[in-house]
Parts: sequence; structure tokens; C-alpha cells
Amino acid sequence: MAGDAGVVEVTYEGAVATVWLSRPEARNALGRAFWLELPRASAEIAGDPAVRAVVLGCRGDHFTVGLDLKELGGDLMGAGATGSSATRASHRLAQVRAMQDAVSSLARLPVPVVAGVGGYCLGAGVDLITACDIRVAAADTVFSVRETRMAIVADVGTLQRLPRIVGPGHAAELVYTGADIGATRAAEIGLINRVAGATAAEAVSAAQELARTIASNSPLAVRGSKAVLQANDGRTVDEGLDFVARWNTMFLESDDLHEALAAFLERRPPNYSGQ
Repeated sequence: MAGDAGVVEVTYEGAVATVWLSRPEARNALGRAFWLELPRASAEIAGDPAVRAVVLGCRGDHFTVGLDLKELGGDLMGAGATGSSATRASHRLAQVRAMQDAVSSLARLPVPVVAGVGGYCLGAGVDLITACDIRVAAADTVFSVRETRMAIVADVGTLQRLPRIVGPGHAAELVYTGADIGATRAAEIGLINRVAGATAAEAVSAAQELARTIASNSPLAVRGSKAVLQANDGRTVDEGLDFVARWNTMFLESDDLHEALAAFLERRPPNYSGQ
């Protein structure tokens, strides 16, 4: 997909892959093509063992204004639907499930995903960034769980992931009001890790720099750490400790560990193989 002229592009720089929302003329509104192309991009990256970190960024001044209502509004209202009410409901359910799976394809990537955000990050944009591991945003970013203001219950991941990031109280306020918040407030409540730069381009650049730092570490250790962090969900502390103990039992005696120790003793940067 690298170099494709779709609404989702993937580029590579060393061990870092950048997934671009690439429809700047429409402020990266998410239409039908997006929901097909994003899981394909995720599958491409997941199948490439050379990728050690991923950035989710945007072309243009805005991360995304959310769903393309001009294109998808009719779908939401059932325009053109045929068959019984049960058939129409089944079709709508399949559509929602496909969109959920597209966003979850980012969360399921075995390597860390860093979102670089600027301008508008509305509605489904919040779904996307909450599926990432780390979020950095430009000073001009505007966030909003806009679905509530459009008489819709957010159904593509925000209600499930946002409370785990900002806590239930902040999530409830954002969801129930649909209010716009800026980057400073987003950083205060933990929605973003930090403010980076003044524009979307600068935020993406900062995200790529962070991804390069992640990629410089042992890929076995980074992938393992992400797997353990994700496995903590729904587990007690003791269960989580048992999981990581079993993980390290399998992977601790790695070539990367020997390289890390040798590099330390020889006072040189390590050169990890991922083995």
C-alpha cells in the first residue's frame, strides 16, 4: 500500500511505518473508502516484521472531522435500504461491526502506535486516537466526542477505550456534553501525552521522533511490553504478574538481551535483531 493514492497511505522510514489519513481536501472526513482501507493498512504493517513502531498521522491541517456525513448520512438514516426491518437491522449491524473492526485493527497491532494529531479531531477521530498507545497533539487541536451532539451513541470504540485513558468522570463529561476541548485541557485529563508543536505537521513529526526512539529498543521487549499491558485488562494484579512471568520465561533468553549486556559492557549503542 505504500505510495497508493487512496484515502489511507502507508509510508516507511527505517523501522517506523506511518499511516496517513490522506484526504486533506475534505479535512480527512472518513467515508466508505477509509473503513475499507484502514484494516488493509493495518494488516500490511502487522505482516511486516521489520516494523517496530507505527505513527498515525494526517495530511493537511486537520486530523479528521469524523464521519463523512455527506457520504454516509444516508446510510445512517437507512436511505435506499430494502427488505424487512430485521434485514435492514442486520445490515446496519454488519456495517457497525466492520467499522469497529477497522478501528480495532490499530489497537491489535503488536507494536506501539503513536498518534500525531492537529486541527480538528472530532467524533470518529477520538475513536481512532483512543485505539493508539500514545497520543501527541498540536496546540491548535480541537477534540470532541461529537456523536452526542448529532443524536448518535458513539459506537466505534470511544465509549469503551476513553474511560480507561482519562477516567470515567472525564469520559462521561466529554461524552454527555459533546463539548469541544483544546490540547491544553486534553493534556490535563490525560487524553494526550503532551502538546507537541503548533500544527498538525509538527505533531506528526514529534510522533515520528517518538516512534524512532521506541524502534531503537529491542523489538522483543517492546512487543512483549505491549502484550503484557494489554493482557492486564480484566485481570487482577496477581493474574497479570503470572502472565508476565510466563512471558519472560519464554522470551528472556534472547539474542537481544545478550546484545544489550554486551553493548553495556562495551559502552556502545546496542544493535538489536529482534531474535
